[in-house]
Amino acid sequence: MGTLSIAAVLYPHIDPVAFRLGPLTVRWYGLSYLAGFFIAALILRWLARRWGLGLTDDDVLTVLVVAIIGLIVGARLGYVFVYGFDWLVKDPLSVFATWNGGMSFHGGLVGMIIGGVVAARVLKVPWMTLVDLGSVGAPVGLLLGRLANFVNGELWGRVSDLPWAMVFPEAGGLPRHPSQLYEAAAEGVILLVALLFLASRVPPRPRGELFGWFLTGYGVFRTIIEFFREPDVGIGFLSGGITMGQLLSVPMVIAGIAVIIWARRAMLPQEGPARAQGGEQGVPSGVPSETSSDAPDDAPDDASSDAPADAPSD
Repeated sequence: MGTLSIAAVLYPHIDPVAFRLGPLTVRWYGLSYLAGFFIAALILRWLARRWGLGLTDDDVLTVLVVAIIGLIVGARLGYVFVYGFDWLVKDPLSVFATWNGGMSFHGGLVGMIIGGVVAARVLKVPWMTLVDLGSVGAPVGLLLGRLANFVNGELWGRVSDLPWAMVFPEAGGLPRHPSQLYEAAAEGVILLVALLFLASRVPPRPRGELFGWFLTGYGVFRTIIEFFREPDVGIGFLSGGITMGQLLSVPMVIAGIAVIIWARRAMLPQEGPARAQGGEQGVPSGVPSETSSDAPDDAPDDASSDAPADAPSD
């Protein structure tokens, strides 16, 4: 009983409602999404300038809007089809009932990747460059989202007798791992610091490598923390004692390693958008310009005319 009383004191019981404005109720969970997108946009803008990609603020806004749509749609559909398919069969309109909760990270990731491809086509930027930029900002959303889960007293961990175990209001009165905080620290803080360190280098890492590191880091952390997190309601443990979170995260690690290997072999540079003036692609980051100042001043103006007409381009 001593453990229970200590654990009960440790849980802060924060009101999930941040504030109310008349009939409008604003929750910490919703604010975490807004803050996550805002900070991620600032990181994207900073990296784009550091890498010399030539993205304007309007370009960043375009990426942000498309990413928000992709995340929300993907996260909701991912949750409904993977974790709440029985509800969907009984009530197909439940897919729109986002106010009842239910967002899947893995579905949101797929949605954001698709959104990145769409934004890349609009801005005429290599889609993997945008995905790399988004991968660096993504841990901010994970950090704030897991803290919001903790405030809501949801997605708690398995029963534990550790001194920092907490009794969550809806978790049956037993002390449990605060797995939301574990995930906030690992998938949020540690992954963010690591990716910022890798991304801050100039010239930047080859196209796709940061995305690979994000997939690998998240997959490893999520797989480990699932051993302390209570399995999802309605699904429980799968064959062999693994959880749905682990089943979805292990392939992320494999895919992430494969993407890192591909990126280091391909060595494609990060590139900015093709602008209307001249219709020419911006100079890739870390790649010297073809019009180098080292060219001799006495080079003949018609030197290019000596090249055969069917010579391959760079």
